[in-house]
Parts: sequence; structure tokens; C-alpha cells
Amino acid sequence: MNTTQKDLIFDPELIRKFDVNGPRYTSYPTADRFVEAFNSEALCDWLGRRTVGGIGKPLSLYFHIPFCNTICYYCACNKIITKDHGRSAKYLTYLEKEVELQAASLDGPREVLQLHLGGGTPTFLSHDELRQLMGIVRKHFTLVPDGEYSIEVDPRKVDEATVALLGELGFNRMSVGIQDFNPDVQKAVNRVQSEEETKLVIDAARAHGFKSVSVDLIYGLPKQNVISFNRTLEQILALSPDRLSIYNYAHLPSLFKPQRRIVDAQLPSGETKLQIMQLAIRRLTEAGYVYIGMDHFAKPTDELTTAQRQGRLHRNFQGYSTYAECDLLAFGVSAIGKVGPTYAQNVKTLDEYYDILDTGRLPVLRGIELTPDDLLRRAIIQALMCHFELSIESIEIAHLIDFKKYFAAELADLREMEKGGLLTIDDQWISVRPAGRMLVRAIAMVFDKYLRADRERTRYSKVI
Repeated sequence: MNTTQKDLIFDPELIRKFDVNGPRYTSYPTADRFVEAFNSEALCDWLGRRTVGGIGKPLSLYFHIPFCNTICYYCACNKIITKDHGRSAKYLTYLEKEVELQAASLDGPREVLQLHLGGGTPTFLSHDELRQLMGIVRKHFTLVPDGEYSIEVDPRKVDEATVALLGELGFNRMSVGIQDFNPDVQKAVNRVQSEEETKLVIDAARAHGFKSVSVDLIYGLPKQNVISFNRTLEQILALSPDRLSIYNYAHLPSLFKPQRRIVDAQLPSGETKLQIMQLAIRRLTEAGYVYIGMDHFAKPTDELTTAQRQGRLHRNFQGYSTYAECDLLAFGVSAIGKVGPTYAQNVKTLDEYYDILDTGRLPVLRGIELTPDDLLRRAIIQALMCHFELSIESIEIAHLIDFKKYFAAELADLREMEKGGLLTIDDQWISVRPAGRMLVRAIAMVFDKYLRADRERTRYSKVI
């Protein structure tokens, strides 16, 4: 169900009415619902049960590299600001310990379809450290030839030689952080990055065999306005990335200390943010990009677009993905994995991470084993977030429920959204209308049992 600009409807009144604080649903239940009772032993148990029932899913791997050379004021990631490569050298030693521990418990096939290095800044690692890390991966897993192997890149610290090395090591997808090209905005968030150095990295990726380049932008940053962001979009379109993500900046200085350096008075108004997002969707769809959903765009020939068209699109901790049926093994501080009907998150500080691994245990902080109700609601939220529609019959068949009875309260809430023009409901389908696509998170929240129980939304960012 591809969306073009002419399909989209921007109604400020609807936005104001339904733009509540809410999660991004990279998982369900969301990470703040994980419990410490799910520990290292629980994860080991599930790693050893991957082929229960004779089914062994392929693997997706995620490595969290927390180090950055400099601090970006807007950033809410788990990161460590340092220029000391002694710290990353020690971290790789412990990453190897964690990989060995997970691999020792792992049942089933070790074929990897997807690998992602996130951060922090993965390209903080030196060339030798990058070789070391990929050597660890290949020692314990088999990377299939046509897999998706991606890395997040900061163009300010990467040259063509590094890009060539990444291609040599097997990476074939790159995510390039940009956020905004306007110099005033860049200074306000302490991330000064020229168009020239960004273009150099993207051109190098294409020259060295990368199949896809995506770029990340943020709207809602200090000193942004519609005119300046339009200029950034022109520069982005000239770079012609395969995918784009345009994220809403969530200003939560009480939770993220670096954001305290941002001047509140310089932040754009909610109305301006909406205009910026509307502008971005218009410019990108006019240029031929497909609005995948929420904050993601892709070229018509991109695998994300094809997956959505074929009903195979999935959502996980890296955003939208084409690999729905993988077990996700996650390594490093704060990393979150998904094995069978479980999620597990690692501890968040280096000291805890090192101390626990020194005892020979996996550094699990918390996790959750999903109930049948969780699995049902996750399937519904995934369908709405990825495809903007839900087949009631398919849910009833897959989960053996009477949808209308099971979700009577939820359907009553959705009727209010239906009156507002966000969606339609009939006996067979729940379909998100064009006016509701930017607010799909709010629609998905209706099916979140945990939010329904406590009505607590202050911990999340606004939908728009």
C-alpha cells in the first residue's frame, strides 16, 4: 500500500487532537516493560531452544559500539565520549567474550542474513579494530553471500580508505548521519558537517560496491525553519540516497543530559515542525520516493518498498526491515535481542558489562517472555505500523480468537478515530486512511495493553 503525496492529508486539528506521547514500537512490549526476572539464565535457555518444533530461524546480529569522538547535543543514544582507543580495544575483548558465551548456548543454524553495527559511532573503531570485530563474527557465524550487512557512519571521521575497508569486510549497506546541513543548526547542536565531506563518503560507498545508502535527518532541532530545511532537502535530493529517515527530535533534557545544552527558545514550534514534515513528504514524494510510513522513505526499486508492496515489511530495533523471521542476537552495552518469543536487554554501563562477563555470565539487565496476548497484540501493531491495514480474519485464524469480542474496548476507542477520519473499520479490515498515516503510532497505541493499564505516556516523545 504505497503512499504518494496526493494521498496524504495534513489536518492540523487532527494532529493536535491525536498527537499524544507514545512509543515508536520497535518492539512490543516496549523495552520499558521488560523485567529483571528475565535474566542471563533465561536467555541461555531460549538460545538453546531455537529448534524446538524442528524450526531453526536464520539470524540477525546487532553490535552496539558506544564510542563517539564528540558529543551531539540532541543525541539520546547510549554513548561514551572519548578519543582513547584503549577503551575500544578493551571493549572488543569483552564483545568477543559475549559472542563466545551466546554462541556456546546457541542451538540451531548459524547462518546470518542481517548484520548491523550501531552506536555511538561504529566508525570510531580503527581499521584494525574493524577487522578484529568482523573476524570475531565470522569465527562463530556464517554470513550468507546475499545478506544485508549495514553500518552507521559519521562522515566527519571517515575517508575513502575506510569505506573501501568496510566493503572489503563485507558491508554492503551504509547509514549516514546528517540531521541538517544548515550551518546555524549544526552549530546549535554541536555537529558541524559539510555537504562535501558527506558526498565524499556516499560517493565512495557506491564506488566500493555498497548496494544501498540511507541518510538520517532530524526535524525539530534548534534554529530550524521551513526555508532552511527546504534547502537541506535540496542538498539531500542531489545526493540521491536509496533510503531516508526523518526523525522527530524529542527534547527531553531531564532524561538526556547533553540536551541541556540546547536552548529551549531556539526550538521550532509544533506548528513549524508539522510544516517541516509536510514539506519533506511533499518534496521527497515528488522526487519519486515512496513514503514507507512514519518517518521512512525509499526509492521505488528499494527492497523496503518491495517488501511493503508484498506484505513482508517488518519493524524492529533498527526501524523498518525486510527480515521478519530472524532471531536477533544483540551484543554490547544496552543492546536488545529477540530470540523466539522473548526480548533481552544488556546492562547499560561498561563497568557492569565487564564485571558480569568476567563471571562467565551473559550481561542481561532485563527482558521478557511474551504471553499469547503479547504475541497477538504485537502482530496487530506490526501490521498497522508496516502496512497501514489489518486483516481481522487473518488475526482470528492465527490466534484463535473472536476479534470483536476480544478487542471490544479497543474497537470502541478506534471508533473515535474513525469519526476523525484517521481510519475505517468494517467486518474484515481495519484500514488507516491517508489522514491517519502520520499518526499511526497513536492508532497502534490503542492495542497496547500496558498503556491501557496505566495511561502513562509522559515517558515517550510526541508522535509528530
